[in-house]
Amino acid sequence: MMTTIKVAVQMYTLRDETEKDFAGTLKKVAELGFEGVEFAGYGGLTAEEVRTLLDELGLEAAASHVPLDQLQNNLAKVIEDQKALGSKYVVCPFLMPDQRTEEDYQKLIPFLEKAGEQCKQEGITLCYHNHDFELERLNDGRMALEAIFEDTSASNVQTELDVYWLTKAGENPVEWIKRYQNRAPLVHLKDMTTDEEKFFAELGTGGVDIESVIAIGEEAGVKWWVVEQDVSRRTPLESIEISMNFLKTKLPQFS
Repeated sequence: MMTTIKVAVQMYTLRDETEKDFAGTLKKVAELGFEGVEFAGYGGLTAEEVRTLLDELGLEAAASHVPLDQLQNNLAKVIEDQKALGSKYVVCPFLMPDQRTEEDYQKLIPFLEKAGEQCKQEGITLCYHNHDFELERLNDGRMALEAIFEDTSASNVQTELDVYWLTKAGENPVEWIKRYQNRAPLVHLKDMTTDEEKFFAELGTGGVDIESVIAIGEEAGVKWWVVEQDVSRRTPLESIEISMNFLKTKLPQFS
């Protein structure tokens, strides 16, 4: 039986809009046909207030991006917020430039394992989201991203693979999603311009093979496609509408 992979938008894309009008921006997201949102902050509202908004708009909390320092210093509150939101996934979204040395990864990996164990006990799954810098190799010859997933258990740490950053680093996103089959519940869908700049692009307008990624989602155990566009040359709402319209032609729930 086919399970439908739902579509969310990463709210970082709409950071300027949410700063002006958090509730109104969520409403626009719902109107465009998105089934959920992935949070990057809660607009100064409590998790409970955000949950009320989501319920009113018929949206789900797909996941939350939570900075590493909050995961390290405030994990109990982070977990509590996810429960209030109805979110099953919390994501470590980014390492600052001064957190990417060999030594940093040696500390990060056991931390993720331990934090993931705590999350799991509360019914939440911890995921790690990549950029391109984790595709650089460590002293042992492995890419940092490989080390993160090889040296943690699949039950405690799962992936949120970003197809743009994998492509930009010269990797094939389909191969990575297959490699982490049933460990990649969240996948960031993001396209890339075909010129030398390799800028962020709306889905279906660039050179990333989004269709091949979508085609293996079911088999790979993906639960959410998450649309993100870090920077846009249009208004972000126009960009996510173009991306959503592309997905509406490709995904079964919209046909």
